[in-house]
Amino acid sequence: MNPIYNFSAGPAVLPAEVLQQARDEMLDWHGSGMSVMEMSHRGKEFISIAAELEADLRELIGIPGSYKVLFLSGGASSQFAMVPMNLLRGREKAGYVNTGEWSKKAIREAGRYGTVDVVASSEDAKFTYIPPQDAWRIDPEIAYLHYTPNETIGGVEFHWIPDVSHLGRNVPLVADISSTFLSRPLDITRFGLIYAGAQKNFGPAGLTVVVVREDLLGTTLPGTPTMFDYAVHAGNDSMYNTPPTYPMYIAGLVLAWIKRQGGLAAMERINIAKAKLLYDLLDSTDFYQCPVASPDRSRMNVPFTLKNPGLDELFLAQAKSEGLIQLKGHRSVGGMRASIYNAMPLAGVAALTTFMREFADRHA
Repeated sequence: MNPIYNFSAGPAVLPAEVLQQARDEMLDWHGSGMSVMEMSHRGKEFISIAAELEADLRELIGIPGSYKVLFLSGGASSQFAMVPMNLLRGREKAGYVNTGEWSKKAIREAGRYGTVDVVASSEDAKFTYIPPQDAWRIDPEIAYLHYTPNETIGGVEFHWIPDVSHLGRNVPLVADISSTFLSRPLDITRFGLIYAGAQKNFGPAGLTVVVVREDLLGTTLPGTPTMFDYAVHAGNDSMYNTPPTYPMYIAGLVLAWIKRQGGLAAMERINIAKAKLLYDLLDSTDFYQCPVASPDRSRMNVPFTLKNPGLDELFLAQAKSEGLIQLKGHRSVGGMRASIYNAMPLAGVAALTTFMREFADRHA
């Protein structure tokens, strides 16, 4: 039987080693007699899990002490509201870069709390490229500048960090980094705040991580709910309420796995190799097309179409029979999408490209 390779965009594949360790510790974590799911979040056992999680994350990314790390619930979508609630800081306007569906959702939500200035957009070409920064129109009076480094649906990715240094420290850069989090090294000092849903490269659904510069805390919009105030969570070590304990535990196992692979630089090398293998195949034949501009192609989410869309269902069915699953494109764009996050092995991408080449040969 062929191994199963799961190309889901999220919740996504997890490292087999992580799942095996979680299985082995399911009923009894380290001799405690408890599953992690049964532990008090204020007990010494879980406190040790949470402390190790934060320490490993700080080590892997290089997060300085001047940043707070928050482990929250609500998904990245809750941050679409929490960011303006916490970072408008008495100003009326925030800047947003519009590069796809997740950018659009963040823009719509921010518009409930202030004026959104769209400083750049690629909607004119159906979100198939990243607007060059020299074309952006940034009002220096904005409270912050928000962008989405990787658009999971459209498959466009920033391979550079926007430069806001000329705006001064008072205009922080904010990023929804959900689908590239932990896939490459990151200079966190370039940002005021990043946030990420865990279910791509970090763990299961239910956990959201926020890394925020400490000087940005404490000035929320009037009427902000207590649970939406970053300063409350920072002041309570992410335990103002019961945090998502089991997803945090799994995330800790994922971080330990990444460290064993050699850290984020090693992850980046592997991710580049996987993406190159798949894009080289797409570019070698007109049977498949990738709509994204070559310099802006995502390493994490690879959308493609078949020249003959009448073959889509056959492609998916035969791929599934070969153990290649979750390849159907997002309902808003159609076609196919292969998500090749950290836990997807090179062998999985090789199996996919072999199948795609053989399918094209049969149906060209």
